[in-house]
This record gives sequence, C-alpha cells and structure tokens, in this order.
Amino acid sequence: MLTNSELTAILRENGYKVTPQRLAVYETLAATHEHPSAEMLYKTLRPKYPSMSFATVYKTVEILNRLHVIQIINTGEDSFRYDADTSDHHHVQCTCCGKVEDLFNVDASGIMHDAEKHSGYKLSGHQFYFYGVCEDCRKKH
Repeated sequence: MLTNSELTAILRENGYKVTPQRLAVYETLAATHEHPSAEMLYKTLRPKYPSMSFATVYKTVEILNRLHVIQIINTGEDSFRYDADTSDHHHVQCTCCGKVEDLFNVDASGIMHDAEKHSGYKLSGHQFYFYGVCEDCRKKH
C-alpha cells in the first residue's frame, strides 16, 4: 500500500489535486480487506467528512483506478468493489452473505496459456472471481 506522500506525489504527477477527501478514500480502502463498494466507502467516511458527497467518493475511486493504485472488482453485483492491493491475486465471493475475500497463490498460468492459444491474443492480464459459500455461512446453515 502507498503512503500519503507516495499517493500525493502520484496524484500531483498526473495533474490531480491532492485533497483530504482523496487521501481519506485511499487510506480507508488500504486499511481494509473487505473490498468495499463506493457506497460502503461513503458511509464509512461520512461521519468524519460530513460535506463529502457520494460523487466525490465515486470520482476518487475512478481516479485511483486510472492511476493503477487500486483495482476495481466486478463480481457481478449491482455495484463494483474496490481493492487497494494491486498485487497479482484473485477474489472469492460468498453467495450467501456477499463477502469478498482475497485469494492468493492460485496459479493461473495454464489458463492464460490456453486463452492465448485459443484466442490468438497476446494477453496482458486477467482477473478471476470465484463464488461459493463461506465457512461462516456454512456453519449458520
């Protein structure tokens, strides 16, 4: 994760204003592994930044994604989720409670090779989403 100084430098180098709200959105995202939506971020930040609008949060995550300091997770829900961990990893979502978690150490090289072979593309990246029922939900049922 980036420090405030590193994020400030990246924003300025790319022509964006550095605001407390932008820094707060990133800090909040970097401090959690819950992969919040823009609405969840807004609700978390609203008590500390009562004048912050939902549009500010949404625009900020779009800027941060454009700068490659966060990633957008599209798990097929009505809204996107966000992750400040931009390392190479996948995600798994519980189909009962909706929780999204990081999934590391899954080797996708075979799938990438097959996809290149069958598509004729030279692939530059991938995202995988897995779905199932988490341990907590299985215990409840």
